[in-house]
Amino acid sequence: MAVGLTETAGTAQLLTMATPDGPFTIIARDGVVLASGWTAEVQELTGQIHPALLPAAYESVEYLGAISSAVEAFYAGDPAPAMNVPVLQRSGPFRAHAWDVLRTVSPGAPVTYTEYAALSGNSKAVRAAASACALNAAALFVPCHRVVRTDGTLGGFRWGLKVKESLLAREKQGLAAV
Repeated sequence: MAVGLTETAGTAQLLTMATPDGPFTIIARDGVVLASGWTAEVQELTGQIHPALLPAAYESVEYLGAISSAVEAFYAGDPAPAMNVPVLQRSGPFRAHAWDVLRTVSPGAPVTYTEYAALSGNSKAVRAAASACALNAAALFVPCHRVVRTDGTLGGFRWGLKVKESLLAREKQGLAAV
C-alpha cells in the first residue's frame, strides 16, 4: 500500500528508535515506509528493498511523524496505528497481495502459514505465503510476526524468535487489557 510516492531512488529518511525489543530502524520516504526492523544497521534493511525503490542517499532524522507515533503506540499497547502507516514494497502479484493481507490479521490472534495462504487466496501456496513473510521489508507495519507454524510454534522470524515472541505476547496482553 502506497500513497503519493513515485518509484524513484531519491533521498530517504532514516530513523532508529529505542524499543523494549532493541533498536528499531525505519527507512522512509515522503511518509511511506520502505523498510524497517529491529536493528541499528542500515545495511541489514537495504537488501530487502526492491532495487527500483532503493534510495540513493539517506538523511538521519529524529522523528518521522505518524510513523514514529505508530511505533510508540504499538509499544504502548495499541498496534492499530501501525496498520495505517503507508508502506511501499514491490514484488509479484501474489506476494504483494499477501503483504496487504498480513495487515488484516488481528493482533493477538496469529494465523498459521496454511491459514495465511488461504487468506491470501491460494490455500495450496503455503511456501509462497512463507516466502512473503521472509521477504517482507516492512516489519511491524506489515506484521509477519503474526504468522506461526501449524503446531503453534513460532517458526522463523528475520529479527529473531525472541523479538517475535515479545511482539506476540505484547499484542496478546493488549487484547487482555481491552
